[in-house]
Amino acid sequence: MFKANPDYLQLRGSYLFSNIAKKVAAYKEAHPDTPIIRLGIGDVTQPLSKSVIAALQKAVEEQAHAETFRGYTPDLGYDFLREAISRVDFGRRGVSISPDEIFISDGAKSDSGNIQEIFSKDCRVAVCDPVYPVYVDTNVMAGRAGEYDEKTGTWSNIIYMPCLAENDFAPQLPTEIPDIIYLCFPNNPTGATVSKEQLQKWVDFANEHKAVIIYDAAYEAYITEDDIPHSIYECDGAKTCSIEIRSFSKNAGFTGVRLGYTVVPKELKDASGVSMRDLWARRHGTKFNGAPYIQQRAGEAVYSDQGQKEIRELVSYYMENARMIREGLTAAGFTCSGGVNSPYIWLKTPDGMTSWEFFDYLLEKGHVVGTPGSGFGPSGEGYFRLTAFGSHENTKAAIERFKHLN
Repeated sequence: MFKANPDYLQLRGSYLFSNIAKKVAAYKEAHPDTPIIRLGIGDVTQPLSKSVIAALQKAVEEQAHAETFRGYTPDLGYDFLREAISRVDFGRRGVSISPDEIFISDGAKSDSGNIQEIFSKDCRVAVCDPVYPVYVDTNVMAGRAGEYDEKTGTWSNIIYMPCLAENDFAPQLPTEIPDIIYLCFPNNPTGATVSKEQLQKWVDFANEHKAVIIYDAAYEAYITEDDIPHSIYECDGAKTCSIEIRSFSKNAGFTGVRLGYTVVPKELKDASGVSMRDLWARRHGTKFNGAPYIQQRAGEAVYSDQGQKEIRELVSYYMENARMIREGLTAAGFTCSGGVNSPYIWLKTPDGMTSWEFFDYLLEKGHVVGTPGSGFGPSGEGYFRLTAFGSHENTKAAIERFKHLN
């Protein structure tokens, strides 16, 4: 008789955001007339830009005519999109990334979960703590995490790098030597960033110890301060030790459209000289049929002059929400960080509450949904994440509800 994969059976409970959805659904069922403001999941609320809509409509119309109809897409992505990404996302920042090092996908979440497949099962993994749950969970699924410790909430083969208030929620270089290092800046969930000088130290560390950095830059469009790198490839030597993952979800509002990409440089090789770019191309082509033509044309529109103007306006809209949340919570007596280079605000729970206790309290008393920090890792306990992706109206209303908590 067949058996389930034992590595999957090690996962504890449901995915974090599935748990939140179940709790909110139960509360709504018991209180059907209570209006809830959702600042938990990082889903956008504003409509797609005009340039993107026009590109989608044109691409759909093309499917109605035999001479312009498109079937299977190229495994690795259409050249028109990869060339636009190379030119705008990297070329304008003085970084040389060739189109054939760019792999188009259906989103950063998929790539961050799948990229670990091309590495040996015995690789040691290091993650920031707190951390986006997908990084840890997918390595558990791959049988790379070891044994789970119920008391500490950690896995024996995962190196946790605490991101604490005293270090501005940025990790320190690990004392144990990992093979794979996950970094995300601006960070999800804390909103923390590192300077180019700080990131260079991670690149130097990875090259020195023959490790690879998987760098999640999904929120780079939200960077407002100087000397905060938008790409790890702005650092010297990054091409020999780094993979970068990007998303259209938050900068262009593609959470429902689905589009992202991963950069794997040709210079990145394993200890035996194997090209990781070629391995990812093989995996990508085998397990993925390519992001749809319609979505890729929408992505191309993001890189037009008008498209760039529109996404800057969209990002500014959400960053105004972040400012309102950060300043409103501070004025109400809460301790929080983030919201400057990031759409996430990291809130310290009041009165010694655990993060799930505060979740229940906020839902019951304020009818606002956020994300418990413990869901992101042991060092997230005692904290709470709020997102800036709501409407201005709901964001203002949520802040008023925080002010009246008792």
